[in-house]
Order: sequence, then C-alpha cells, then structure tokens
Amino acid sequence: MMTIEEMRKRKRQLEYTNAQLSDMTDIPLGTLNKILCGATKHPRPENMAALERVLRDTNYTYGYRPSDPVMVADSSVTYRERKADESRGKKPGEFTVDDYYAIPDDQRVELIDGVFYDMAAPTVEHQLLIGSIYAQILAFIQERKGRCVPLVSPVDVKLDADNKTMVQPDVIVVCDRERITKKGVLGGPDFVLEVVSQSSIMKDYIKKAAKYEAAGVREYWIVDPLSRRILTYDFAEGSEPGIYPLSGKVAVAIFNGELQIDFDEYQEFL
Repeated sequence: MMTIEEMRKRKRQLEYTNAQLSDMTDIPLGTLNKILCGATKHPRPENMAALERVLRDTNYTYGYRPSDPVMVADSSVTYRERKADESRGKKPGEFTVDDYYAIPDDQRVELIDGVFYDMAAPTVEHQLLIGSIYAQILAFIQERKGRCVPLVSPVDVKLDADNKTMVQPDVIVVCDRERITKKGVLGGPDFVLEVVSQSSIMKDYIKKAAKYEAAGVREYWIVDPLSRRILTYDFAEGSEPGIYPLSGKVAVAIFNGELQIDFDEYQEFL
C-alpha cells in the first residue's frame, strides 16, 4: 500500500489536480483534500485503495474510463458544470481558458500551457506577506497619484495569446489600464510577485519565471518563506537576479528604486 507521501509525489509526477483525482476515484473532493494533506489520520481502506489504483495505473487517461456510463443532457446542470464535463476527454496540455472558466468557483487552479495546477490554501504567513506588500505598493502609488494599478490575488491573468495559460499571481502591478477587464488582466503585468509554498516551488521558480519573461513582465519577485529569501528578476534591464534576505527593505525596479518594500512590517503580526 502506498503511503500518503508517496501518493502526493506520484500525483505531482502525473500533474493531476485534486479535482481530477476526485473525479477518477469517486472520492468526494473535500474528503480527498483531507486525505492528501494528512488531516485525516485514518483514511478509509477503500478510499486508499481507489487512490492507489489510479496513481499506479500508467495506462489511465483522465477523463475516460471504459466503465463510465453515457452522459445525458440534464437541464438542472449549470453551464459551468456542462463545460467541465465537455472538457474531460482532454489530456494535460490540451486544456484551454474555456476549460478554466468551467472549473467550479470553489476550486482554485491555474492553467499553464494547457495543464491545470492545484493552488493550495494559503498559510497565515503567506496572507500577511502579500497583504503587507500590496498595502505598501498601493500607498506609494496613491501618494504620487500614479496611473499604475496594484492588484492582489485572486485575479486572473491571461498571459498568452494561445488561450492555454491563465494564472493568479499573488501581487501584480499593471501600468496600462486598458489591459484590465472585468474578467481580469490581459497580457503580462509590469510587476509580478509570487510567495512560494511547498507545493509551488518548481512552478514559481521555473515554469512561471519563463512564462512571465516571455509575456513581457518587466519585473518578477519570488518571495520564499521556506528559505527566508527573496529572488528578484529585472527582465526589462536583463540584469542578473538579485538575492535578498526576507527582512529589511528591497527596492522595486519599475519605480526606479523609489519604492522600497519593507519586509519587517508583516513580521510584527507573527
């Protein structure tokens, strides 16, 4: 029998979301979330067996099981649920923004190059960090009556023109207000900041860094509470990344260093 840690590792390898695993195993999403995060100390044996069967089966294709019944139209099913059903025949890499909008509102995911990625519930430190950073940026812009607009997660950012990427950065700054729509932001923001979690390390450091640079993001920060450091990329200047401790002040390049984010502020609440 696989351990919970082995299941989590295998899930990451297969790039399945919890919602997909719930669908494949018929385990309610709430129950499955508690199993995989370790909140359920003694999961039911039948649930563990179902998870192991799916995670070990390399021939399993998400969205189709030979035993699946034929789906019939049901007028009580919402548009979002119908769209979610229609997307289930796709494989990772084939999903689009339309599939993203079909995901239920209570399930937070990101879409990168046609692949869905779960977004773990933020920790208290995570929330304090992004709240403090956003407040400092907002105060700086308002004081100078600037045109740039700071936004804090959750806000949809459609990076690419190929319709296969929709992300939700923790904090962004958009200086071209025409890019801001009712549904979110179109194209790369001027400034993007991500706070790393244990489950988002590879995504934030590698996948997103490449996507943001390609989308024209001018500056990208990775704030990592795990290693207690901040990594900054000034893509506009093409300079070497900066590395700073998770304390003191760090200058924002898009504002010519006039704005310095104070990382000691949020720690007053810890």
